Amino acid sequence: MTALINVVGAAVVDSLSAPALLLAARRTAPPQFAGMWEFPGGKVEAGESAESALQRELMEELGVTVRLGEELQSGSTSGWTLNERAAMRVWFAELTGGEPRPLEDHDELRWVSLDGNEVLELEWIPADFPIVRALLERVATSAL
Repeated sequence: MTALINVVGAAVVDSLSAPALLLAARRTAPPQFAGMWEFPGGKVEAGESAESALQRELMEELGVTVRLGEELQSGSTSGWTLNERAAMRVWFAELTGGEPRPLEDHDELRWVSLDGNEVLELEWIPADFPIVRALLERVATSAL
């Protein structure tokens, strides 16, 4: 049996204490996901903690540093199921340095409102859509 691929993602929000906006990233590849929106992040490398991997990925993909908040719990220790081979853990994050730019894997970044349906109107990668719904519920119920 092949080991599960560990992926990390960031729900980059305008404020960890009172989130109103979420930064969504539009993929350029692979072809089946090109043009769809996702949480920025990537694979955890050998010997790397999930949190360190997320910091590294955000610098590589967006050119930013962040302060990580709480993890958006999926109910599984491995995280949110992406497919039969991969699962993603997602943290709330707030910018601490840099201006987000689509440097790798994305062609557009967009701040979308967490109040109303704007975030739900984006065409999310199917595996990320349940995470978006959980994020909206989490934001609606309490401060991070």
